[in-house]
Amino acid sequence: MATTITATRQVVEDYQRLFVNRRAYTMQSMRPHPETGRHYYFRPSKKGTDLPLMLTDETIRQHLEGKITVGLYAINPSTQRCKWVAIDADYKNSMEDLLKLQYHFTQDRVEPALEMSRRGGHLWIFLDTPLLAKACRIYIHDLALRLGVPVKGAGLADGIEVFPKHDAIGAGEFGNAIRGPLGIHRGANRRFWFYGADYTLEDQIAYLHRLRKVTEEELRTFIAGKERPSVVAVTPGRSILPQRRYGSGGSDFRILEHIGTVRKVGRNYIGRCPSCADGGHDRVGDNLAILIDDPRFYKCWAGCSKEMIRAALGCPIRVRSSA
Repeated sequence: MATTITATRQVVEDYQRLFVNRRAYTMQSMRPHPETGRHYYFRPSKKGTDLPLMLTDETIRQHLEGKITVGLYAINPSTQRCKWVAIDADYKNSMEDLLKLQYHFTQDRVEPALEMSRRGGHLWIFLDTPLLAKACRIYIHDLALRLGVPVKGAGLADGIEVFPKHDAIGAGEFGNAIRGPLGIHRGANRRFWFYGADYTLEDQIAYLHRLRKVTEEELRTFIAGKERPSVVAVTPGRSILPQRRYGSGGSDFRILEHIGTVRKVGRNYIGRCPSCADGGHDRVGDNLAILIDDPRFYKCWAGCSKEMIRAALGCPIRVRSSA
């Protein structure tokens, strides 16, 4: 019989202080998708409306007690700052890279927390006060480059993913969410704990609070004279082609020219959703459905809009001016 876990008010408040930097959030579906069997993330809204729900104490309590599973956004768009940086690694031998990063962080007197995951792990770094996302990303990417740790993207299919995944986001934008720690992963049907403390909410939160937090002055020292590396790695046999230009209506856009391998399932091509992939949520590569008879019609099963998909591909849909 599964152990029932109760989240006290103090645990909820401490969790907020550590992890919540804005009230927007995503939620993992409770039921698996009937075709793929996967539990996708979506932005919950008020019943009968398109108004998004905001994260509350009750939401966090339900997450910690395993009743729901939420995804958290790193960047607060009003400040472009974050409370934490998370490094997600789930590829072959990824734990070796996480431990390598962890060791070198400690040389800077940074104390990261290592969280288990289904296929690898997450490394979390906590900040003394919210710090600029761009500065945090410079620090992580620079260290990864110096250590030879692969960073996913720019031609690399496997590598670490750094959250926040953007240097800054615009007003009304969200960036990419990552599964909130200490909840139940619906796909794995289990809770993933941090190494270094007993497996209770109280002990886990107390452990995270004891970790030394990075100060703004320290981060400024770490990145002095540095910029985020712009190294482009290309997988063998694959070239990077210049992007095409599109008319204002996007009539020349062909999505099959911009995504990777697809397979036929019924009346659709099935492949990786670029927007989900940016958020680390389409690791199997089956979120996107494209109508075989007319590929102009495509849909993300996890709820990404056409605008989000096009933006992730670097081919945003232009908004016609009414002037």
